[in-house]
Amino acid sequence: MQASKAQSLGCSSSKNKPMQLKISSGLSTKAIGDINGSFTSINIPRQWYNIIPDLPIKPPPALNPRTFQPVQPQDLSPLFPQELINQEMSNDNYIDIPEEVIDVYRLWRPTPLIRAKRLEKLLGTPARIYYKYEGVSPAGSHKPNTAVPQAWYNAKEGVKKVVTETGAGQWGSALAFASSLFNLQCEVWQVRVSYDQKPYRKLMMQTWGAEVHPSPSDLTEAGRRILKSNSSSPGSLGIAISEAVEVAATDPDAKYCLGSVLNHVLLHQTVIGEECLKQMEAFGDVPDVIIGCTGGGSNFGGLCFPFIREKLKGRMNPLIRAVEPAACPSLTKGIYAYDYGDTAGMTPLMKMHTLGHDFIPDPIHAGGLRYHGMAPLISHVYELGLMEAIAIPQTECFQGAIQFARSEGLIPAPEPTHTIAATIREAIRCRGTGEAKVILMAMCGHGHFDLPSYEKYLQGNITDLSFDEEKIQASLAKIPKLVS
Repeated sequence: MQASKAQSLGCSSSKNKPMQLKISSGLSTKAIGDINGSFTSINIPRQWYNIIPDLPIKPPPALNPRTFQPVQPQDLSPLFPQELINQEMSNDNYIDIPEEVIDVYRLWRPTPLIRAKRLEKLLGTPARIYYKYEGVSPAGSHKPNTAVPQAWYNAKEGVKKVVTETGAGQWGSALAFASSLFNLQCEVWQVRVSYDQKPYRKLMMQTWGAEVHPSPSDLTEAGRRILKSNSSSPGSLGIAISEAVEVAATDPDAKYCLGSVLNHVLLHQTVIGEECLKQMEAFGDVPDVIIGCTGGGSNFGGLCFPFIREKLKGRMNPLIRAVEPAACPSLTKGIYAYDYGDTAGMTPLMKMHTLGHDFIPDPIHAGGLRYHGMAPLISHVYELGLMEAIAIPQTECFQGAIQFARSEGLIPAPEPTHTIAATIREAIRCRGTGEAKVILMAMCGHGHFDLPSYEKYLQGNITDLSFDEEKIQASLAKIPKLVS
């Protein structure tokens, strides 16, 4: 690991000539492009970006749930390899990406930044809409950006098996893919409702060699406890995390991997934003508004953190907007408090926006957003006023997804349909005001395995599910009082 001194953002260009770019991470690259973004060629970042040293106030530490003292590296060693623990607690601005990881990244990175000209025309807006598309990865989403380094660090330290949870299956399939490259066994607990809704995600994981269980299951104490209280529980990411952590903590040959929430996960995802900075500059545009969906926050943080760095340094001033499901609104309706990251209370206590670790969201189709909390770093950035958040119901999201698919050709996963719906709102607002804003949105994955959800929408069988205030208050009442 090493820190790299940030340098100023700038480029010299003419419309169709090669441009030499230099951005804050000190990387140089050549890019060819025109204002419509028809083509760009950039290099894969050589470093991940850590936003913590650039924040005006440092985020609160995670706490040991037994002592309520800040978590120490040794507290995390039963679950994670040492290098990931170092990254989780790092104060370095930049961390070098191992060459072995970059070699795998080359299978799909850099990912395209695309000007949504047909969507603009459909909406009749003067706004210029761009989307950073992560669906070109082998697993079809942004998740391999962190699955690959997590698998590599575990394999490097001699770990035999990795254990994890997954919601919609994007993360589980990404870790199964990465594990197959580094000869690791992979065991996945998938949230029951998504396990039933998305059978091809399970088959995808199994194709890459993973063992997949529906959660809650009768294979763990945490799962059996949930099933005893509700035998038809749809599950949640919090429950699946409890099952995966329980298995990893009791198997000396296994470690736990997490697809969102933690600092090192968001760190790995910053390859998205670092690439996008170079691509936007090659196109001659600077975003006025950046929009992304949030469940645990990894895709949102991965795109937005490098742009927040530039904002903090006074080089640009975009409005940064998170979009969450109305049925699971942790940022907009939750409280900012220390809470467990899982349902059973096995994880460290993290200061985050939470609906309470007991909260089980309604079974919306965006399974990757059904999490009771928010990444502590995203929560902290939100508390600092560096971003805003809104919640949108799922029918509006699917309506936007259909408009996007029929104009741009790509069928998005249910999760980024929230991003699309918020982008359409902003573009229509621009149509009314006449503002030619530049809107950048995070398109975190394709929806090829989510077509049953589209079928339900097209048949008129999807309804809006809103959060239950009484249920949330009951869940919030169980947050640990000593540290809330």
